[in-house]
Amino acid sequence: MVLCCYASRAQNPAKAAIKTDTSTVVDHKYREDQFYVSVTYNLLGNKPDGVSQSGFSSGYHFGFIRDMPINKRRNLAVGVGIGLSSNSYNQTLLISEADNTFQYTILNDNDIEYTKNKFTTYLVEFPIEFRWRTSTATEYDFWRIYAGIKFGYVLYNSSKFNSATGDIKLSSIDDFNAFQYGLTFSAGYSNISFHLYYGLNEIFKNASLADGESIVINSVRIGLMFYIL
Repeated sequence: MVLCCYASRAQNPAKAAIKTDTSTVVDHKYREDQFYVSVTYNLLGNKPDGVSQSGFSSGYHFGFIRDMPINKRRNLAVGVGIGLSSNSYNQTLLISEADNTFQYTILNDNDIEYTKNKFTTYLVEFPIEFRWRTSTATEYDFWRIYAGIKFGYVLYNSSKFNSATGDIKLSSIDDFNAFQYGLTFSAGYSNISFHLYYGLNEIFKNASLADGESIVINSVRIGLMFYIL
C-alpha cells in the first residue's frame, strides 16, 4: 500500500570497533541490528471507477529489525523485525452505516459538499528482509538494498467524514481485512533510503458498492525510511 526509508549509524549495540588503551579491536562479527523510522505517502491501488484521492495521505512507521548475516563477509543477511504503523487515506469513498450494515458511496457521484473524508488503519507489522550492503566492520556509511515481505495485523481502524450538514465517525469496521501483507523494497546510502511497500491483498474484505461492484483496493506506500542504532 507512498514514502519510506531506512538509516543506520552503527551495526550493533556492541560497537564494530572497540578502542582500548593500546589498540583498536575490530569486531568482524558485527550485525546491522537497527531501529527504523519511516514516513510515507499512501496511495490506493485498484480503485473503483470514480474513486480518487485528495490531500496528503500519510503513513508513520516505527520498529526494530534483527540482522542475521548469512555469509563470511557479512554483507548478505536476513532481517526479521517487529513494528507499529499508522496509515491514513484521504479519498472519495464514503463509509457509512445503516441497519448494522456498512455502506460505501462514491462522493464524486453525488452532490455532497464535504471538508474531510478519510479512513485510517493502525497495525502491528512483522518485516522480513533479504539484505545486501557494502558495509565492513569499520565502515558505517555504505550502500544498501533490502527487499522482502511485510506482514501486518490491523489493531484498530476508523473512518471520518465531515460536512456542513453532518459528520460520520466510525471505528472497528468489520469490513477491513485484519491480516494484510505486501512486498517491500528499500535502497539508499548512509542514513537515508527510498522505501516502497506494495500490498498483495485488499484493504477491505467482502466490501462492495451499491451497484454490487466489489471494492478490491490495496495499499501502496512510497517514502523514506531511516535506520537508527
